[in-house]
Amino acid sequence: MFVTRFVGRRFLAAASARSESTAAAIATAKNPLEEFFELGRSQDEDKPLVYGRGWKASELRLKSWDDLQKLWFILLKEKNMLMTQHQMLQAQNMMFPNPERIPKVRRSMCRIKHVLTERAIEDPDPRRSAQMKRMVNAM
Repeated sequence: MFVTRFVGRRFLAAASARSESTAAAIATAKNPLEEFFELGRSQDEDKPLVYGRGWKASELRLKSWDDLQKLWFILLKEKNMLMTQHQMLQAQNMMFPNPERIPKVRRSMCRIKHVLTERAIEDPDPRRSAQMKRMVNAM
């Protein structure tokens, strides 16, 4: 009887520890919708935040196809986040804090498309060139 109580308590303790760790993991799991908002930044800060500049075409020409594709999706996420934030603030009749960020992201995205189009035009294989142009136009 002592053995069954001891073993039963250990199993119950292990099960409760497992359920607590699972609950903690669920509580700390990042909500995918949080990527559309800038969290942790208040609108009332005195000093303005300075954001980086857009990408230059000369810098983008040095990147590989895969790097440009990754950068495209990062910029797309950033654009979606900025547009979501802009719409939410506009619905609340509030000012968008840094409106110059949206054109920087759009210009960088246009420059990526320009660099990829240049590469597609320079490709000697006409089939591959046409395929690359279709991919760029689908972006």
